[in-house]
Amino acid sequence: MRAALAAAAEDAIIYDLDGIGRQYSALCAELPGVAIRFAMKACPVGEVLAHLAHLGSGFDAAGPQEVVEALRTGAAPESIHYGNTVKSDRNIAEAYRLGVRDFATDSIEDVAAIAEHAPGSRVFCRIATTGDGALWGLSHKFGCSPDDAVRVLGAARATGLVPSGLSVHVGSQQMTAEAWFEAIETLAALVETLNRHGIVPDRINLGGGLPALGVLDRHGRPLEPPLDKMFTVIREGMERLRAVNAGPLDFLLEPGRHLVADHGAIRAHTVRLTSRHRLDGTREDWLYLSCGKFNGLYEMDQLQYRLEFPTHPDGQFVNAVVAGPTCDSDDAYAQDGMVRVPRTIASGDPVWVHSCGAYAAAYATQGFNGFSPLPYTCIGGRAPDGEGA
Repeated sequence: MRAALAAAAEDAIIYDLDGIGRQYSALCAELPGVAIRFAMKACPVGEVLAHLAHLGSGFDAAGPQEVVEALRTGAAPESIHYGNTVKSDRNIAEAYRLGVRDFATDSIEDVAAIAEHAPGSRVFCRIATTGDGALWGLSHKFGCSPDDAVRVLGAARATGLVPSGLSVHVGSQQMTAEAWFEAIETLAALVETLNRHGIVPDRINLGGGLPALGVLDRHGRPLEPPLDKMFTVIREGMERLRAVNAGPLDFLLEPGRHLVADHGAIRAHTVRLTSRHRLDGTREDWLYLSCGKFNGLYEMDQLQYRLEFPTHPDGQFVNAVVAGPTCDSDDAYAQDGMVRVPRTIASGDPVWVHSCGAYAAAYATQGFNGFSPLPYTCIGGRAPDGEGA
């Protein structure tokens, strides 16, 4: 990755396919037997998707266009599920036409639409979580209560659908193992309730939320999620869920940023380092980069990406606010999270932005303020001997 960044003469996103592959293999080793469905929204880059499919990953798609992209990788339709609980009649019918037979849901209204436009399909009901402990909680728009889940899956059975299972999402960039424990406790109680109603789930989707390791919080402090403890809680939780269910139980996982974030980087450049007084009389330095919130670094409101200044390894530094190039005040790091910047950095000098492989391409606008999305390139990609689908 460092060699590719050094060789880049122009701004670009660089994805390390070998690094992504190693991350995928490590995840499979931690959670053996769990089916991986990569959350496509995290990195809808054809080469990344194809490499993951080659390694054996399926896909979590949020709409028909993502289903099409997943199928282009050669993935079988049965390894793709429609994981979005928000979907129109037209989108349900199109996904069904493309071969998808597994749909997420969280409401009786959605179940009725699936029954009409995707008859006989399998549904898994998404359960709401608090989102506590995550940088992005995802606790408002999706998911229903356990009581609602009993009604939703009962309605699915009554309309000829297969009430296949349950799903949760503990929040994106989850930082605690407790979130997984609490979600599994909720699922265990619900599985027992469903069993009493004659509904025996055959799969549990544990969703996304596994964190990236290479980013900082919005104040510039390292994020240190207890990943080993998370895996232990998940493994023990799967055994607990199997123990309370009346039939066999398989598990799915929908990792996104965990697989790709730390294996993508941006070669950017310096627009300007400036210094000016604020209204209260204090002096403030600002480093403006060629990329920001609208063309690669969308998550800069909740975290900091690690920056490297390859042409200025030593010398004097100043503490500066980092911002993108647009005429928009939201295009900046939090002002209480200063970054050490070389005092002598000049316009045009390269800046390497690390651990931004998740959402860098997906969130980029088509030209806000005239700043185009960054081009991308992929390095590596050869699967190790004996590894692959």
